[in-house]
Amino acid sequence: MNKNNRTLLLGIILIGVAGYLSWSWLSGPDIRNLDSSGTTIVAFGDSLVQGVGSTAGRDIFSLLSDRIGQPIVNLGVSGDTTEAALSRLQSVLDEDPRLVIILLGGNDYLKRVPIDTTFENLGTIIQRIHESGAAVLLLGVRGGLLRDTYNERFEEFAEEHRVGFVPNVLDGLIGDSRYMSDAIHPNSAGYALIADKIEPVLKEMLDQR
Repeated sequence: MNKNNRTLLLGIILIGVAGYLSWSWLSGPDIRNLDSSGTTIVAFGDSLVQGVGSTAGRDIFSLLSDRIGQPIVNLGVSGDTTEAALSRLQSVLDEDPRLVIILLGGNDYLKRVPIDTTFENLGTIIQRIHESGAAVLLLGVRGGLLRDTYNERFEEFAEEHRVGFVPNVLDGLIGDSRYMSDAIHPNSAGYALIADKIEPVLKEMLDQR
């Protein structure tokens, strides 16, 4: 086998291994309730879910709804902390969800909520959603300007709670005027990039039902 063929074969093997690991992480037994009998997809969170800064129909979940060809119920409320979201969780469960997409934590950081409290609240939210029979896709956010205090916690938390996960959805957007409408909210172009990050994981989860 010549050098070019060996390089090509190695590339194919590496792509295959990466694809397998991605598939097994997402579709294996570690993610809970992928076979949910619920009927809706619900997006639950704060202003990023609501779509503050976007033009009409260009928020994350309007874009994703168009891409997957299914409605997504948007229950985003601007300013929500994890505690506030927990207090209105029943509105999510009332939708008979099969999958709940959660994007919370940014306001906890801005309001200096202790990190342990933030993740305790998220844990309670996810536990109640799981108990209802629905699966969860968790979206990470950054906790800090100079140092991200949330990153490792989100990754460990997602594995512990057996949920789908997309890390720091604002990565690469903060501070770039092409994608931000203000200091913390994307514009329509920024929300489209976030949708790009979420789309493959969301589709994979829906395909596992």
